Amino acid sequence: MIIDQNGNTAIITQEKATVIELIKKLQTLYPKFKNNNIIITLSSLKEVLLEDIVEFLNISNTHRNAKHSFVIVSDKIDLNIVPDEIIVVPTVQEAYDIIEMEDIERDLGF
Repeated sequence: MIIDQNGNTAIITQEKATVIELIKKLQTLYPKFKNNNIIITLSSLKEVLLEDIVEFLNISNTHRNAKHSFVIVSDKIDLNIVPDEIIVVPTVQEAYDIIEMEDIERDLGF
């Protein structure tokens, strides 16, 4: 797991561990990131299944309820099968775009 900080956004990149291991590490380190927007990059995985994405649902819901963005980046999953409750985009730039739009919505009180 590689962690980069860009302003108020933590970018967490998956390396060799499984998605389950990544989520366990993320839950352990969550207090460190709870006040930041979070981007999870799964680009290094050869395959991403719907079950992998759904594993992030609890932490995503917790983070989004705290009025912060939580975005997963993967170009290896059909975005049409991903539940609406979790945000998955194919590129890091799109993740930043989502965060920017959500910041504007929060500022406007939506």
